[in-house]
Amino acid sequence: MPDQGTSAAVYDDDAMTDGEIMTMLLVSGGRPWSHDEIVREFGSEPAVTDSLNRLYGGGLIHRLDRFVFPTRAAVCSHQLAR
Repeated sequence: MPDQGTSAAVYDDDAMTDGEIMTMLLVSGGRPWSHDEIVREFGSEPAVTDSLNRLYGGGLIHRLDRFVFPTRAAVCSHQLAR
């Protein structure tokens, strides 16, 4: 049986990466970022790819070729949270 502490730590790491990437996308004014630019910022290609897949699946980012940018709903939500 998997250790619950390990599972929770992985989830926390994933959520933190997702949040950091979304913040980066939103603070930059919603400009498109290439996948490679994000990897250079975070240093881990698998973690970035997994995070972008989760964010896309959640409807928070758009993809165009190897570029990503926040959805209109994500931008509006970010503006309301300020």
